[in-house]
Amino acid sequence: MMHQQGSLMPPLVSDVFCQCRSDETHRGVDPGGGGGHAEDPSSCPPSKPVPRQPVVGDWHSDPGQSAHPCDICGGPEQEHRLKVLFQVLDVNGDGGICVNDLTIGLKKLGVHRTEHELMKIVKAGDKDLDGQLDFEEFVHYLRDHEKKLRLVFKSLDKKNDGRIDSQEIMQSLRDLGVNISEEQADKILKSMDQNGTMTIDWNEWRDYHLLHPADNIPEIILYWKHSTILDVGESLLVPDEFTAEEKKTGMWWRHLVAGGGAGAASRTCTAPLDRLKVLMQVHASKSNSMHMTGGFVQMIREGGVRSLWRGNGINVIKIAPESAIKFMAYEQIKRLIGSNQETLGITERLVAGSLAGASAQSSIYPMEVLKTRLALGRTGQYSGIVDCAKHILQKEGVAAFYKGYVPNMLGIIPYAGIDLAVYETLKNYWLQRFATDSANPGVFVLLACGTTSSTCGQLASYPLALVRTRMQAQATLEGGPQMSMTALFRHIIRTEGPTGLYRGLAPNFMKVIPSVSISYVVYEYLKIALGVQSK
Repeated sequence: MMHQQGSLMPPLVSDVFCQCRSDETHRGVDPGGGGGHAEDPSSCPPSKPVPRQPVVGDWHSDPGQSAHPCDICGGPEQEHRLKVLFQVLDVNGDGGICVNDLTIGLKKLGVHRTEHELMKIVKAGDKDLDGQLDFEEFVHYLRDHEKKLRLVFKSLDKKNDGRIDSQEIMQSLRDLGVNISEEQADKILKSMDQNGTMTIDWNEWRDYHLLHPADNIPEIILYWKHSTILDVGESLLVPDEFTAEEKKTGMWWRHLVAGGGAGAASRTCTAPLDRLKVLMQVHASKSNSMHMTGGFVQMIREGGVRSLWRGNGINVIKIAPESAIKFMAYEQIKRLIGSNQETLGITERLVAGSLAGASAQSSIYPMEVLKTRLALGRTGQYSGIVDCAKHILQKEGVAAFYKGYVPNMLGIIPYAGIDLAVYETLKNYWLQRFATDSANPGVFVLLACGTTSSTCGQLASYPLALVRTRMQAQATLEGGPQMSMTALFRHIIRTEGPTGLYRGLAPNFMKVIPSVSISYVVYEYLKIALGVQSK
């Protein structure tokens, strides 16, 4: 999270970033200091030439002048400074900054970054994907990154006095689950403190972090942790990440228990819609058009109001083992991929989360089959969960408990990938457009982003979920063919068209908002009851 002292940006670089100075006097510097050439100019993509390569003295201000911070948007003088810095970093004068330019230009300014870090900077700002940053892309990257840094600074500044001291660093790291001593906090402080005051002001904070390609800024991650307590009835979400402090104090299992209770409540309340979805996925077709109202009437006529909750018991029971297995698998996979970070990046999170989800689904998949069979069962067909399991085992064998396993596993990747990608997109949009004094978006924005991303994930993986359900139910359809996944896909497309892959989508989406609302309210109450500390 914090970087080594060697990466500290020299004060002369900070003069350029978002800082106005009135009536400055420039002083001359040896032209060799800013106008060198790249060791390998051909390594940068060709671009529009710039007529003159400036010297460092063009933008290095008199240190005797006082600094006055300005807004991120800057003014004409800052625009000039950014142009000069761009030209200084553009060491071969071709109008574009590539990794090679950054390596040489930053070294001349006393800033040392690894090649991997510089590649991340270029990749983050390269909108037209030409392998380098033109001036517009360069400015956009710096201002966007600086805005995030400003939000983090304000979040760390607990006293709201414009400075961060060692106690505030300790408190912020404690919130993230990392306990450090005052001596360690002082060491972190000294690495950023340029004037020896043992506090960090905004300029020092920005200078230290601005040209470092931080993907995971701690305070933003803490506020924007994509929580899996938003139970939408599916179990393919990437699991929650718990801090070291939560693991050490045992708060993690309380979070899991509270989340499990919230999921049980929301699934029970929306069980009629879930059963209707399963019936429509299996029985609805062009020749047998099943609408929502007709489906509910049919269920009540066949088994009474109580039948609306058929299959809900096993759906609730499987929450506990699945959550526990997913959490343990996620922690082990994090270690296997060599991550020692408190929180993972989006790619690592997708890989670890997908593998953890696959492990959990593999372990409890027979329960998924039982849920489908019970939901499709007629009144009196099974006396309970155990009786249903016995019938399947005796008539179809052990293999029946893993019917539809392949499409279920394949559905994890589009679900988790799109869920995380949409959430990150919404998060970044909010931070860029609406964040002003804090990175904390508030409950409503978090719920809206989580619900939207989960819904998009469901939509993307829904055809695979439908095929999975039909494969689970094949033995219940008398005289029906036992088809493989690909054969079933082809059969649905041929007989029902592409819309056949989305049967039951309406009740599925209708239960999203009530599911999220109920799970959030119950989760908050259970957290209080279990003594979970809210951050």
